[in-house]
Amino acid sequence: MKRDRDLKYLGPFESGEVSLAPYALLEADLPTLMEAAVECRDQARPRLVTYSPKVFIPLTKLCRDVCHYCTFAEAPRRGQRAYLTPDEILGIARAGEVAGCREALFTLGDKPEDRYVVARQELAALGFKTTIEYLTAMCRLVLDETTLLPHVNPGVMNAAEIAALRVVSVSQGLMLESIAERLCERGGPHFGSPDKHPALRLETIRLAGEAQVPFTSGILIGIGETRRERIDALLALRELHREYGHLQEIIIQNFRAKPRTKMVNADEPGLAELQWTITVARLIFGARMNIQAPPNLTPEKYPLLLNAGINDWGGISPVTLDHVNPEAPWPAFIQLQNGTRAAGKVLVPRLAVYPEYVAELGRWLDPGLATVVNRSIDTMGYARADEWVSGSPSAVPQMVGGGRVPARVETEIEGLLNGLIDGRAPDEQMLVRLFAAHGPDFDAVCKAADDLRRESNGDLVSYVVNRNINYTNVCSYRCQFCAFSKGKHSESLRGQPYDLELTEITRRAEEAWQRGATEVCLQGGIHPDYTGNT
Repeated sequence: MKRDRDLKYLGPFESGEVSLAPYALLEADLPTLMEAAVECRDQARPRLVTYSPKVFIPLTKLCRDVCHYCTFAEAPRRGQRAYLTPDEILGIARAGEVAGCREALFTLGDKPEDRYVVARQELAALGFKTTIEYLTAMCRLVLDETTLLPHVNPGVMNAAEIAALRVVSVSQGLMLESIAERLCERGGPHFGSPDKHPALRLETIRLAGEAQVPFTSGILIGIGETRRERIDALLALRELHREYGHLQEIIIQNFRAKPRTKMVNADEPGLAELQWTITVARLIFGARMNIQAPPNLTPEKYPLLLNAGINDWGGISPVTLDHVNPEAPWPAFIQLQNGTRAAGKVLVPRLAVYPEYVAELGRWLDPGLATVVNRSIDTMGYARADEWVSGSPSAVPQMVGGGRVPARVETEIEGLLNGLIDGRAPDEQMLVRLFAAHGPDFDAVCKAADDLRRESNGDLVSYVVNRNINYTNVCSYRCQFCAFSKGKHSESLRGQPYDLELTEITRRAEEAWQRGATEVCLQGGIHPDYTGNT
């Protein structure tokens, strides 16, 4: 049909807009939508699929809501604590740190102190009035004692709570789930859950935008909503994102029926229904939005979700289970990697804050978080592969790209490398693309460089016996990264300023010669009194 032909290109994808009314997506067939969604995603993300290595910290499972599909929320039990203790939280975080995790995901029930006496009593004993106050303190504890970065899902919040958590977390989240108010009526899955009213959740998401918080939201499908209502929910989120630009990812989560819930016998959405919703989310939000679907909720079939337009798998933990969906284990990392690779993609770890927001740290993160985030990222804003840095006394990690023939190199990278080997001068766009290479593409870049080195120089590697002579550390400039220079007002910092006499410079050069040096490297600050003759 003509409408399907029109859907084959919905650009301009880069702008995040679709060129026809979103409700027209209701009439398109799934293969057409999937083709368009993949083309859309690949405009901005042709190769990389991300995930966040995390630990799941269930601060409390008490909740004032009674969602009819949830097994996370529990009623108080005699002899069982209502909240994790600081020592328990640190124990989980440190286990994740050892396992290479980067994110501490704090999930909890909505304001349990409003419903349960035991919650109020335990908070008072811990020295806090509210659950969010305690959450804020525990985020600070994890930041101070580990290298993990907190992401928080505390439910509906006001502006003051969002602001307090912004100081101690790199991102926050709240699933919209659905915009259908009828689901809150008697007989609906959200009846008896005051925090699930769409207007309240949209207001929290709006306040997070005002506070410039990198934010996660999304929808839960299969709880009684219609396809049109899913589109309505996605459009409501898109409207907020257009105004504030703060939605760093949209999650499309499929309902799973759980024992001991009122919806235990409800039908679960199938793979096609999940794929349809993902494609619609991609086409509504465009090429640059991060669209995520949890792989553990579609066991064995999750690689097929890549064909619907996702570019992120969400948080995956090698340490803790998914406390919201405890019946659904995370896929092992090697399985996730292999499934992603089979689709021609490269799996890359990220932080709980996406690279787009890391690139504007001053806008999106509290200044107190900048240092720890910068220490955790690579040059593209993704999670560092290891802790080694240049000049570090620690052992150099095993080199990737050690001359092996890479598998499934991206066609664009292969073409760029062939052109460079044939003598084509690189332009800025080519260099940017090569610096962004990951996985087998990075291996191919390393191998091409090594082949050129061998062609030019064989296997000979040269060095020079050298002595550095720092003739002065007095400098007119104040570069922010420099711990070397001195000036009139910095005598108390990093030792005293100095300005070597020519006789001392000569003595050091002679000493270097006597020890076998053939070069001296003269290095110094930009002294305000030096001339070209100095």
